[in-house]
Amino acid sequence: MAIPSFTNSAPAKQKSPLVIEEFFELGLEDTASPFLTPESRGWGINLTLKASLLAACLLVISFILSFNSSTLPLSYLLLAAVYFLAGIPSLIESLEDLANLQVNIDVLMTLAAFSSVFIGSGLEGGLLLVLFSLSGSMEETVTAQAKNAISSLHKLSPTKASVVEKDGTLMERSINEIQVANVILIKSGQVVPLDGVVIEGISSVNLVHLTGENFPIRKKEGDVVPAGARNLEGALTVRVTHTSSDSSLARIIQLVTQAQEARPKLQRWFDRFSQVYALTIIILAAFFSLSLPFILGLPFLGVEGSVYRALAFLIAASPCALIIALPMAYLSALSACARRGILLKGGIILDALAKCKTIAFDKTGTLTTGDLSCQSLEGLEGMDPLSADEAREALSIAYALEKNAVHPIAKAILAYAQKAETIPIPLLEFKAIPGYGLEALAVIADGPQKVYIGHADYIFPKLSESVQKALLERAEKIKAAGELLAVLLAGTKIYLFRFRDTPRPEIKEALEALRKRHIKLVMLTGDHAQSAQSIAREMGITDFYANLRPEDKLAHISKIAQTEGLAMVGDGINDAPALARATVGICMGKVGSTAALDAADIILLQDNLEFLDWLIGKACQTQAIVQQNLILALGAILLASLPALAGIVPLWLAVVMHEGGTVLVGLNALRLLRK
Repeated sequence: MAIPSFTNSAPAKQKSPLVIEEFFELGLEDTASPFLTPESRGWGINLTLKASLLAACLLVISFILSFNSSTLPLSYLLLAAVYFLAGIPSLIESLEDLANLQVNIDVLMTLAAFSSVFIGSGLEGGLLLVLFSLSGSMEETVTAQAKNAISSLHKLSPTKASVVEKDGTLMERSINEIQVANVILIKSGQVVPLDGVVIEGISSVNLVHLTGENFPIRKKEGDVVPAGARNLEGALTVRVTHTSSDSSLARIIQLVTQAQEARPKLQRWFDRFSQVYALTIIILAAFFSLSLPFILGLPFLGVEGSVYRALAFLIAASPCALIIALPMAYLSALSACARRGILLKGGIILDALAKCKTIAFDKTGTLTTGDLSCQSLEGLEGMDPLSADEAREALSIAYALEKNAVHPIAKAILAYAQKAETIPIPLLEFKAIPGYGLEALAVIADGPQKVYIGHADYIFPKLSESVQKALLERAEKIKAAGELLAVLLAGTKIYLFRFRDTPRPEIKEALEALRKRHIKLVMLTGDHAQSAQSIAREMGITDFYANLRPEDKLAHISKIAQTEGLAMVGDGINDAPALARATVGICMGKVGSTAALDAADIILLQDNLEFLDWLIGKACQTQAIVQQNLILALGAILLASLPALAGIVPLWLAVVMHEGGTVLVGLNALRLLRK
């Protein structure tokens, strides 16, 4: 029985609920739960960030009202709301950490903020909580995107298939119910729901969603077709070889999951530092409160007491500037990137990108546009150009035939003919042979003439042995040049249409700029070796790998990433595991598949590869400013906490000095806003 889905009448901009099975299997965020109503789901999205922003507004109002004695009660009420919105979640998390015997910066911040109330510095404590809450909610909002990758992969394959029963009737069933050896029918235009072997029918399929290559591939009896392929022409009867849990898409999902889990954790060093720092400050504060009366003869309580000084030290030593130092720098860099159409899923990715010494590119859809373009129309010999009349007649016939087809070759011929302002000739008895080609009677001046266009092996049986040999030799040369071939037979005349993938504009300049940074360039593709070599030579890339399946790309990326920082640029579903495993995954925003977009760390919204050099420069600048901010933040903590502990400066001045360091690191980070 199929798993039911809950209806969502929410606006399109809201995330649609998932089916129950998918929600529990993927462990997605609570806002994707099918048990929520559309209204509650909308309120739940980014709830922590919304609460943090509200707390910040209330804190500002409370601060303003605190200067007037008549509005002081209202100020206290608003301040209590700030502690509730920003403090209670932190308090709960801190108690959980303490229960697990973990002392970190979260515990320190919460302790410092709530302790400030006891020494009459509630506003300072509220500021600590708001800053802490904003930082945590922004991080939570960014990292929550990672789980969407697997969800999008589930939606690429149909949920139902037409099963051919023993008596020949069709029964529509959920793909979860279909077993190995069941026979299914895939009609023209449908997506193959399960891996299988063709037992009847001939058709062309497009594997662009799986391999990234936009060339149609003919499938006949005995050929394997993977789940996710789109059937372009005729019907195919397929015997299922893998269940839905073991299909090509399922294996890609598994690869993405493994790759994401294997990603290096760039913040481990900061987590270790935070635990040591927090525990050290708390122990020092407790030590000072107990020892200062004996060392300096101070009282325990009072404004000059050891408890007051210890709490002042605890508050002043709380890492406000540290919390702002990293996010502010990253957010400034992210804003500058966004203005250039570059979306980064988290500022820490900039650090990883700055360390990348190698960039691996997918070919189709990345270095190239993914669209076929007709390069030339020539005779079989190919030595002498066709006369104008011959070329016009051949193109007119091809135009008339291909305007009835939908595959990428037809699209390229139509564009070529329209650019030449060609008029299609009338046709009679048009017929499409799925997976092979097209044929018809062309109405020309000398009378109706039989015409054919399609694959070379479709034209072979209609030729003499000597012509077959000549055509085979030309076809091999064209393939070796990395081009695709379509053959037109008009009467006894043979014409060849040559196609190739189109390189992206300005891509050569972009690659040259990367070479000047001494970055190694590698090309990975599922296309055949001749086409890969042709494009690599044109792009000036010496290292390339062809005929790669998704697991092959992942293996190459994993091997390189183990020894050096690696960025991967891709767009197709087959690139998703490699994008997730690379040190930094970069996806093309316009042409990229949903899976690749979600698996990537960086999305080029306008497919603007020419900004890669600028992006790496911005990453290096961000890394430098982050290091400067860390030094400034630690300096601010020392300047604020030590004088407060010694009683040299009052608490309010220590807080001003402390927050001054926060402002300083903020201004330094804003330099990254400049393009």
